[in-house]
Amino acid sequence: MVSGARLSVMLEGTVGRVVGFFRRQKKPYRVNMAKNVVQNFSLGLTQQYQSIYISELGASPLELGYVSGIGGVAATLVTVPAGWMADRYGIRRMLLVAIALNVVGYSIFGLAGSWQETILAYSVVTVAMCVGLVVCPMICGSTLKNEERVTGMQLCDTVAAIPRIVAPIVAAYFITRLGGISVEGIRPLFWLEAVGLIMAFAIIYLRFEDPRAGASIETLNPLAGLTRVFDEGMMVKRWLLYRMVSSLPRYMAFFVPLYARELKGAGSYTLGLMDTGYWLLVVLLALPIGMSADRFGRKRLIALMTPVYSASLLVLVHAPNDTALILSGALSAFLMLISVTQGAINAELVPREIHGSWFGLNGLCRGVVNIASPVLGGLIWEYLGPDYVFYFLALSQLVNLLILATMPESATRG
Repeated sequence: MVSGARLSVMLEGTVGRVVGFFRRQKKPYRVNMAKNVVQNFSLGLTQQYQSIYISELGASPLELGYVSGIGGVAATLVTVPAGWMADRYGIRRMLLVAIALNVVGYSIFGLAGSWQETILAYSVVTVAMCVGLVVCPMICGSTLKNEERVTGMQLCDTVAAIPRIVAPIVAAYFITRLGGISVEGIRPLFWLEAVGLIMAFAIIYLRFEDPRAGASIETLNPLAGLTRVFDEGMMVKRWLLYRMVSSLPRYMAFFVPLYARELKGAGSYTLGLMDTGYWLLVVLLALPIGMSADRFGRKRLIALMTPVYSASLLVLVHAPNDTALILSGALSAFLMLISVTQGAINAELVPREIHGSWFGLNGLCRGVVNIASPVLGGLIWEYLGPDYVFYFLALSQLVNLLILATMPESATRG
């Protein structure tokens, strides 16, 4: 009874601290979190099935890599201008642009009659994702204090991840009822996704206020902004290399459900539970990891989490049954937990007034990886074998840790 009462007190205290943290944050942070909840449920409906859908439309694994790689070209062209435009025209406008592009892209997926047509769809949604990845951190960078940044970012991800726990199972139910894992079974999900994204657009349009409205923002031209990044930033070249290697798993992740389906025989519910396990672990661990990173050190937490993500890849390759596949999906959540913790360091390496240029440059480097890595993954799949795609990714994480060891723990910019 004593231990139960003590646990209850601890739980109440934790909830109270979380609620207090949320309440004292600025409105843009809270509204963006609400948008992320709606958007994440929508995106979670098709996340596990995009590569399978394109494959069912006739694409080989190598052609699937080309689809993603061409999308990376489009995204690379807009990332630096996106950061500059966020500085010049405001965060709110660019958020609306990103969501609108997602609506268009997933509608094109819903209309696609061949895998070649999905190239345009994938290009549009990849551009939308990259614009979002540039703009969303600018909200946290503008509203959260340095000493609370990881906690704030992980709290946002925790709350926004809750719908992603449910979405894959909802998707699996619809796919099963609509004809199984096939073009006809998956296609309607893209239309449901577009409707949800329109709701996310409405949240930002009606409620979001630019966190930097009224502030003096120096809208440098893109070249001048990049010059300042390299002149005033801390070890930015090395950090960009680190982030590029870190991006390899993100842009080769669409091979995971295809591998689970074709090599391990996973059905729609197993694929859904792999994604559900991923987001469940994010919900359970994001906030404790954020608090631990702010308290004990971000590099230390990243170094502890990276081997766990690598283990998820090996579990996938050697999975003897569906249970192991679901475990692999759950453990791969450490990739996202690592990414958010990296983002807190990233926000502190340059002055806030050039965050747009800095996040745009980050997006440019991710875009380069987005062009090359899917094609590289397709080549490895075709000529070495599917297993080697995941061995390659596990090896890349070792390289990541070596680069991270040479970086500072954190900067102290306001």
